[in-house]
Amino acid sequence: MKLSPREAPGYFRAPDPRRPGLLIYGGDTMRVASRRQEVIAALVGPEGESEMRLTRLPASDLRKDSAALLDAVKAQGFFPGQRAVFVEEATDTATQALSAALEDWREGDAVMVVTAGQLTARSSLRKLFEGHRTAYAVGIYDDPPGREEIARMLSDAGLDRLTSDAEAALGLLGRELPPGDFRQTLEKLALYKHGDRSEATAEEVQLVAPQAPDAALDDLLEVVASGKPREIGPMLRRLMAQGVLPVTLCIGALRHFRQLHTAASDPGGAGAGVGRLRPPVFGPRRDRIVRQAQHWGMYRLETALSVLTDTDLQLRSVSTAPQMALMERALIRLAMLAAQSR
Repeated sequence: MKLSPREAPGYFRAPDPRRPGLLIYGGDTMRVASRRQEVIAALVGPEGESEMRLTRLPASDLRKDSAALLDAVKAQGFFPGQRAVFVEEATDTATQALSAALEDWREGDAVMVVTAGQLTARSSLRKLFEGHRTAYAVGIYDDPPGREEIARMLSDAGLDRLTSDAEAALGLLGRELPPGDFRQTLEKLALYKHGDRSEATAEEVQLVAPQAPDAALDDLLEVVASGKPREIGPMLRRLMAQGVLPVTLCIGALRHFRQLHTAASDPGGAGAGVGRLRPPVFGPRRDRIVRQAQHWGMYRLETALSVLTDTDLQLRSVSTAPQMALMERALIRLAMLAAQSR
């Protein structure tokens, strides 16, 4: 039978041991693995505590010994409690062995947890589980976790006190990060707040979140927008040593100054304008954008965007001028423009 996306999260947390098996398939191996771990932990306990009640079988082994699966399902464990058999990376070649095991399964046997990659509607493995009377099949897609799922993950991590900005920041991270990284971020936040009964803030979420690959570029743009031309040269040299291209710097600068312009041009002021940014920004970065937008003003930011647009056209032209020098000159011009308005 098919397990609907609405019913799946609840079943993953509390699988029914009276059902013979569950097929979890999808193109994102991290998401599939996360769900598989959740199901197995619910059936036989956390990893490390229940290895004696869990049998792992690579699906490739079933081609050589198709009876191995049925033997594992029927085996009597030395330790009491529910048993499970985990069949990893199954394909249609495992359909026959799984069909035989499902046919002979009886209540009290080990529950089969089967994982697979992306399966089409014509897949014999998918048809087997979807057409079975009591076994389940569920597809895992790239949809980000919803509010209920994030709330459950927060509860599991022991995070029950958050500000509204922190909740919004975690919702954004849930859409941007792979599931494993997002879960690890929640665990880091829970460890950071251990023994602290105050509400977790957006600043603390940002502190434990994975650092973006363009963090060094953000530091450079902070220096430029704050009007510190003397610090641009050394930072550019470090970025060059990391292999960052002038065009990449220009694109990042254009994106940042467009954000400032959006905030500065809002009739309600920069504080209201920053709320219109997509994706939304939180914590110290939000405060910096508001401060910079107020400092620059809409018209001065239009001048900055004109400078960066001209530089971008030069970088993409057939000009023989040194590209990094062109980019450095543009950034120094912007920093001096910012310094003049102080």
